[in-house]
Amino acid sequence: MSSTPLPGIGIRYDFTTREDRRLSVVAHRDGGRILNAYRRDDPDECAMSVKLTAGETETLIDALMPSHHSPNLLSTTDLGLLAERVELSSTSYWNGRVLGETRMRTETGASIVAVLRRAEAIPSPAPDFRLAGGDILIVIGTREGVEAAAAILGRE
Repeated sequence: MSSTPLPGIGIRYDFTTREDRRLSVVAHRDGGRILNAYRRDDPDECAMSVKLTAGETETLIDALMPSHHSPNLLSTTDLGLLAERVELSSTSYWNGRVLGETRMRTETGASIVAVLRRAEAIPSPAPDFRLAGGDILIVIGTREGVEAAAAILGRE
C-alpha cells in the first residue's frame, strides 16, 4: 500500500488486491472517505466510486474488522478524539526546528504522540526533539485540534 498526502484534504491510500484489482481510499480530514475501484482492463479508469460519511466509514470498518474481535483497540472516535498522520514537508517552516517551538499543545490542545522517521518510530517526542522534512507526526486530539495542528505543521 502507498499513501499520498493531499494538502488541505487528507491522505490517499492506493493498493492492489491479490486479484490484481486497483483500489484507492481518499481519507478526508472530516472523517469522510471516498472508496474507488478501478477497471481491471484499464487501471486508470474508475469503475466505481463511493462517497462515505464518517459514520458510514465507521460502519464499514466495523463490518470489515469488528471491534469485538480486538478488545485492546482504542476507538478514539467514541471518546471524541482522533489520531492522524501529518507529514512534514521538506519546505516546512518547522524543518530543522525543535518540536517545542510549534507550541502545538498550547495552541491546539492536540499532542504529537510519535514521529515516524524513515524506518524508525520515536514515541513521545520531547519538546527539544528536532523535526525534519519527511517526518510523519502522529497527532491526537479533537477534530478541531488535529486540523489546527495540521495547519500549523503545514506552514512554509
